[in-house]
Amino acid sequence: MEHPENNEAYKGLTVNAGVEQPSSVNPYLKDRPRRKKRELSVAEYVDGIVGGDVTILSQAVTLVESVKPEHQAVAQEVIEKCLPYSGSSVRIGISGVPGAGKSTSIDVFGLHVLEQYGGKLAVLAIDPSSERSKGSILGDKTRMEKLSVHPKSFIRPSPSAGSLGGVARKTRETIILCEAAGFDKIFVETVGVGQSETAVHSMVDFFLLIQLAGTGDELQGIKRGIMEMADGIVINKADGDNVERARLAAAQFRNALHLFPAPESGWTPQVLTYSGFYNIGVKEIWDMVYQYIDFVKANGYFDYRRNEQSKYWMYESINEHLKDSFYHNPKIQSMLADREQQVLQGNLTSFVAAKSLLDTYFEDLRKTL
Repeated sequence: MEHPENNEAYKGLTVNAGVEQPSSVNPYLKDRPRRKKRELSVAEYVDGIVGGDVTILSQAVTLVESVKPEHQAVAQEVIEKCLPYSGSSVRIGISGVPGAGKSTSIDVFGLHVLEQYGGKLAVLAIDPSSERSKGSILGDKTRMEKLSVHPKSFIRPSPSAGSLGGVARKTRETIILCEAAGFDKIFVETVGVGQSETAVHSMVDFFLLIQLAGTGDELQGIKRGIMEMADGIVINKADGDNVERARLAAAQFRNALHLFPAPESGWTPQVLTYSGFYNIGVKEIWDMVYQYIDFVKANGYFDYRRNEQSKYWMYESINEHLKDSFYHNPKIQSMLADREQQVLQGNLTSFVAAKSLLDTYFEDLRKTL
């Protein structure tokens, strides 16, 4: 850059050229020796989890969520050895429309449950992942200010990672680890419900649906397949001027529930109103939850449901492994981009392209047998 002030006409005034802007990153950082983190053995993971060490529990959950094959192999061994210590908790699924106050309610619910019933509570909060960047904010914990510092609670946010049903694929395995670590109450919070987001129902004992007043009449309620799954519906923000609207919404949801077939459990879902912010009506909600648990344990539905869930997740695991096997097959990986381009250019229909890939995959499997 030319400085006119350095001209002979302005004697006595000199402006130096300056220096280049230094890098914002320390260039010597990569040369520093990094201390490699020691990897725990399967036995160390299991002993730490069973001993109630939340740090090792967190590391084990990270291992379960990893997509690396070597991590998955260790994670499956850890889960297998933790299975005898699991199954003794009460699992509560909490869902609702975005903005219904799920995270704030969990903060209040968690404190109430720990004070009234004792024990330990694990909260598995599933956060939506971006379809574009694949990233996730994992910010639900910030709205659980009191519960997050409670010594008997463990809050683990996880990305949904494109998983259908609003529940991370590995949530069920995380539940097993939390139970082995001595957590006898587990909350599973979904990403915010759509009309078909019901996978959480397949891993919990009680499914609580949080609704708001003014989100539609009972006909809108009927359209939501999730209502058929709910064991209890609660209308949040029933405070101040909103009390009457919340009561009216509760009456409309009760009318809608009468139009559904009776649940297998024999339980009639209840509709209650409460205010998570002002802590009004929380006791009644948890009286209802534990009343349901006692009811299904007495008629045998509790154990039947757990067995049905295990069967469901067996098939889900088969589907997951088949999908992984297909996409990691070297021949499929080499053909996939070409078939994709042909479909995009209109040279092949999507069905023909899919069939040719599947035929190649099955032929390759036959050769390896």
